[in-house]
Amino acid sequence: METTVKTDHLNVNVQGAVLHLTLNRPEALNAFSEEMILGLINVIQEAKENDEIRVVMLSGAGRSFSAGGDVKTMGDTSPTEVYEHIGKLNELVLAMKDLDKPIISVIHGFAAGAGFNLALASDIILAAEDSSFVLSFSQVGLISDGGGLSFLPRLIGPYKAKELFFSAQPITAKEAKELRIVNQTYPLSQLQDEAIAYAEKLSKGPSKAFGFIKKIADSSLTASLPEVLEQERITQAMMVTTEDHKEGAAAFKEKRAPQFKGK
Repeated sequence: METTVKTDHLNVNVQGAVLHLTLNRPEALNAFSEEMILGLINVIQEAKENDEIRVVMLSGAGRSFSAGGDVKTMGDTSPTEVYEHIGKLNELVLAMKDLDKPIISVIHGFAAGAGFNLALASDIILAAEDSSFVLSFSQVGLISDGGGLSFLPRLIGPYKAKELFFSAQPITAKEAKELRIVNQTYPLSQLQDEAIAYAEKLSKGPSKAFGFIKKIADSSLTASLPEVLEQERITQAMMVTTEDHKEGAAAFKEKRAPQFKGK
């Protein structure tokens, strides 16, 4: 099944079990707008309720993934407007983390500021070899938002994270991969095909298991070992009753590839 919907600043395309979301404000390097953020929130919340969607792929139209905040509005917004805008951005980040399905961010050009942090809110980051990442907030006298001050220190440690926040210096995709920010890099000409293949492979996996893996792995950043062990214990007792586990076990015994159905 394939369906395509164009909304304000966001393209939504469903191919099989993969939901493709494309930030579509290329004239502004996909800088965030209220319409874009609200569109993402709505689509991701709908995906949570749609069992036919098993993977989400997020990318950007035009020359880059996203420039993050809209520079044109900086310096002209009130504290109240900023507070409300960040509240919507926070809702998007929480919706992404709450989605019990893998989210893959596909980066080309650059991911800057909150655009970088949006990628960090996903579960897998694939990037073009010539892409770059920059936390540009300090250049305009701001702190990071969109969860960056939570995600990055946990990912690469507080000292390296603070260096990137303080310096606002870009890092290459190669450096990002060495820091374990990026999972895989590809030549730009191959990025889209490789990302689609990656997403389609995940979409054929045991989606219920993927959902719990995401939930427990994310919670492990703040949970104690006994808490994680108990989550694993309870969840595994549930997983052995699923059709996917029974299919996986049968396929292993029969020495064939499993045909998971997400049930």
